[in-house]
Amino acid sequence: MLMRSEPFTEVNRLAQQLFGATPTGTWTRPTTMPVDAIRNGDEFVIAFDLPGVSADSIDVDVERNVLTVRAERRPIDLGDQAVTQLTERPLGAFSRQLFLGDALDTERIDAAYENGVLVLRIPIAEKAKPRKVAVTAGRTGEQKVITS
Repeated sequence: MLMRSEPFTEVNRLAQQLFGATPTGTWTRPTTMPVDAIRNGDEFVIAFDLPGVSADSIDVDVERNVLTVRAERRPIDLGDQAVTQLTERPLGAFSRQLFLGDALDTERIDAAYENGVLVLRIPIAEKAKPRKVAVTAGRTGEQKVITS
């Protein structure tokens, strides 16, 4: 259903944890976002963590079975007198690409954003669902259904 992409995502995340750097993503080098992918019956659910991101800054594209999610989180504007004491929240551009298998119906993706989580629901394509095949027996033309 889903083919993993971005082989260095985990390596980058571990390096950030080890070195304590707060990543600031740029459009040319965006920060990745955590994601969960779950098969739930006849649909595939993908959840992206995007806390503090405005819904209108989220962009979701699908091209040739490549799902791309982009978002941006800007710093809080407190005026000219504000002096930063501590910065741990990642800011800037976020991006994640996932390669979707042909078994998913990318024409009917549903996207919802609530409480900092973007949830995409992608139905399993009809052609990928199990189905019965009618088999004709010998010369009589009589049809028998074989189930497996």
